[in-house]
Amino acid sequence: MVRLFRRLNGWLVALLLLACAGAIGYFAARYDRVADWTYEGRATLSSESRAVLAALDGPVEIVSYANPQDDLRNTIASFIQRYQRLKPDLTLRFVDPQQDPAQMRELGITVDGTLILHYRGREQRLSELSERSLTNAFERLLRGSDRIVAFVTGDGERSPSDQGNADLGTFIAQMEGRGMRAVPLNFAQATAVPLHTDLVVLASPQRALPEGAVQALTTYVANGGNLLWLTDPGNEDLHLQPLADALGIHVLPGVLVDGQGAALGLNDPRLIALGDYPKHAITHGFNLTTQFPQVSALALAARTDWRVSPFLRSGVQSWTEFKPIDNAHASTIAYDASAGELKGPLDFGLALARLSPSPDKAEQRVVVVGDGDFLSNAFLGSAGNRALGERIFDWLLGDDVLVNLPPSHGAPDRVLRISQAQLSAVSLGFLIVLPLLLFALGGWITWRRRRA
Repeated sequence: MVRLFRRLNGWLVALLLLACAGAIGYFAARYDRVADWTYEGRATLSSESRAVLAALDGPVEIVSYANPQDDLRNTIASFIQRYQRLKPDLTLRFVDPQQDPAQMRELGITVDGTLILHYRGREQRLSELSERSLTNAFERLLRGSDRIVAFVTGDGERSPSDQGNADLGTFIAQMEGRGMRAVPLNFAQATAVPLHTDLVVLASPQRALPEGAVQALTTYVANGGNLLWLTDPGNEDLHLQPLADALGIHVLPGVLVDGQGAALGLNDPRLIALGDYPKHAITHGFNLTTQFPQVSALALAARTDWRVSPFLRSGVQSWTEFKPIDNAHASTIAYDASAGELKGPLDFGLALARLSPSPDKAEQRVVVVGDGDFLSNAFLGSAGNRALGERIFDWLLGDDVLVNLPPSHGAPDRVLRISQAQLSAVSLGFLIVLPLLLFALGGWITWRRRRA
């Protein structure tokens, strides 16, 4: 009898296991559940991509012109499925490009697997299958059309296309992928800002602008144009006072230095590091660290018709230094009130807005930053500089839905950050301590064996 019960129990356990396996297979076939436990969800979609999808408040159709004879359709469907899990009204449709070659030529489709995205009557084309390119295409759909950004050139300004350390080529290339089109604006060839320009950028000129150029910029602002003005220490004597007067601001003399930089491990007091920001739409929810190599402080005029909001501000241990600074004597500088130096906190990033004088726009926006290096090729990779620059441009272009998108950044385990002291300790441990321990352990084992 006992043996019979044991056999029955064995059969029951086997049947129960088979039933559980069948139930698992059944539910796995009917329900799809995916979980990503990696940092920032990097195995699925980044936080930026998820935020862009949330901003698309209507259905999106993606048409893929892919050959059905290979595996490309499966690759595209699997890739788009990551987006469809978060946005159920995103649909994917395949078209065989070989069925109607004439239509393919008419559409200008030459790459197998080309995607055409449709949203609210807008269209974007994509021939590269990657999260970065597809998310950028969604951002361009949100903008509606490419934004024309004119960069003043001809007087030593930072170039939007070159790759020199002081130029802006890397940042502008990334912004062009998000729906911005950069064009040069040389007032030696043009007497005014062209119509349909969404934004003018004056990026740290090195020579005095001609009177006609300053007048054209002042007229552009007076007529309701949006402006980004990046100025640097030493730019006060470039005949730009009429523009400053039109905005109601003053660029203060000297270079802004911060006494607490040494505590943060910064050897140059002219390098301003920020992790906390005044409240503004540009900095809302922004918690990344930014670095500004050489900064001019800004102040407001007594009267202005602009709504002015500071969004970059130095610390309480900062001041405007009038004496020249070199690396050899950087640690010996001190605040000198008798010389007219101003004590911080001091603003060096101002956002200005007012009711637009132009009937075509509701609001006019201007940003003035007392440093142009933070977006340069040399410093763009410093912490949150790129993300802050994107927010500034999005706000100036009126794309408020894009301003507060979370920045894209990788997982922290992709980069090893270690101090010099920690590196020395690790080197000492592996080169000296660990070999000595192994040698001592080998000697102890040999001694025990001889005693035995």
